[in-house]
Amino acid sequence: MTVQTTRASMRLSLLAGAACMTLAGCQQPLDFDLRGLGGGFTTANAAQAPLATRPIPDDFGVISYPNYQVAVARRGDTLADVAARVGLDTATLAKYNGIDPKVSLRKDEIIALPSRVAEPSPATGSLTTGPIKPVDISTVAGGAINRAPATPGVQTTALAPAATAPQAQTGKEPIRHKVERGETAFTVARLYNVPAKDLAEWNGLGADFAIRAGQFLLIPVPSQNPPKAAPAQTATATANATATTMPGAGSATPTPPSATKPLPAEKVAPAVAPTAPAAPAAATTAAVAPKPVKPVADVGKVTQPAPTGKLVRPVNGTIIREYAKGKNEGINIKAAPGTAVKAADAGTVAGISKSPDGVPFVLIRHADNLITVYANVTDLAVKQGDTISRGQNIAKLRDGDNAFLHFEVRKGFDSVDPNPFLN
Repeated sequence: MTVQTTRASMRLSLLAGAACMTLAGCQQPLDFDLRGLGGGFTTANAAQAPLATRPIPDDFGVISYPNYQVAVARRGDTLADVAARVGLDTATLAKYNGIDPKVSLRKDEIIALPSRVAEPSPATGSLTTGPIKPVDISTVAGGAINRAPATPGVQTTALAPAATAPQAQTGKEPIRHKVERGETAFTVARLYNVPAKDLAEWNGLGADFAIRAGQFLLIPVPSQNPPKAAPAQTATATANATATTMPGAGSATPTPPSATKPLPAEKVAPAVAPTAPAAPAAATTAAVAPKPVKPVADVGKVTQPAPTGKLVRPVNGTIIREYAKGKNEGINIKAAPGTAVKAADAGTVAGISKSPDGVPFVLIRHADNLITVYANVTDLAVKQGDTISRGQNIAKLRDGDNAFLHFEVRKGFDSVDPNPFLN
């Protein structure tokens, strides 16, 4: 066994273990960077202030900021559709975003524009004209003054009404992050201290939170509208509260019936005299002999333990590396390239992902909190959420010297030796 195979096996064990620990209690998409495990960092409550919603694009799908513009994909769009709608060259747009022009885009997916196109305006279906600009401090201050309570002795003069021309949109320009190889939506969210859910909503990532190298992501910004303060209590409400009568006050306490009419005399029956204790059984009758205990036929007989094997072998081959807790969390089974990999038992595909080297692995959840892991495979025949039958083909072994299956059996978080479970 080569050093390269050993290192690959260790990486697969670590990655599969991380995925299983996440699966043990998650209802969210798989988070392979292990956020929140063991009291570590979590992005669940990262944003202390509410985040703003993404601005609404115009009829061409364009959101415009002072330093860049982005287009928002519609359902069923390809990159060629977006390029035609905004008036850009398809090849240039594809190269800038690192995506094939024929690939179907997700609804609300963000496409970065390499050059500026026509600015949104009422003519393009936008409510206002021009790019979104930083918040106008004078506008915010004026709004604060208008919301402030009137002070006795201070006179104010009404300002002339503003012009009816459409005003520029205001808001903070988001950071535009370009995804690097190996990054996930969770690592990007952690980098900017925002919830992954908001990052997905802003960028149309979908339920799987999938991102690709070269993709541009907009980082959500804080909301410009602070939460409303609780309404002040009016003088009328205060007076009503003061005038409220406390319970029991203002009404006379009724006289209990026992104070005017005595209770009827209670007739108590005399206590029954205790009877004499019964004579001991030995004095009146002979002691009853205990029933003989029927001997158990198999006492002392060695019982054969029930067979523990209940899983079918995913691949028939030679075990080239045995299970070793902390070193190899499963077994490596060598077989011919392209050999079919079978599900060890019936269950549900709980997760499918790839190692850092781009090699797929599959996790299947079974009854009794049992999870099996099939790593170092190719040509997957199943997808996440599929119901799997016992012995069903789920993948194939890779070609070349790496034609081995890394197989794990896990009870919740912990890996166990697969050999006792196999028939």
